Amino acid sequence: MSEIITAILITVGVLFNLFGCIGLVRFPDVYTRLQAATKCVTLGTCLTLIGVVIYGFSGGHGAMGLKALLCIGFLIITAPTAAHALARGAYKYGVKLKEPTVVDLYQDISPQQTSIDDEET
Repeated sequence: MSEIITAILITVGVLFNLFGCIGLVRFPDVYTRLQAATKCVTLGTCLTLIGVVIYGFSGGHGAMGLKALLCIGFLIITAPTAAHALARGAYKYGVKLKEPTVVDLYQDISPQQTSIDDEET
């Protein structure tokens, strides 16, 4: 039974990774590409690693399962943080949003201000 669950999790994880990679190629600007990379690829990799955890602990390879759990924790912490830093850096550098984008909440903030909260003070 654990082999079936492992196979399903790994297959779904690989599909999410595939969709994330397609999003990296197809989306128009850096911000939407970061969305695809962060959401799809993080979820896909976590699902694949959960499959490895189940396989590792059910097959007597506890060290492999433990390493996969550590990788999941590291990935959940670092991937959104890195995507946020890249998006913020791209925006501060002046990378424009593509034309059909309708809302830019940071448009009226001067470069010296670091967040929307600074505008109120």
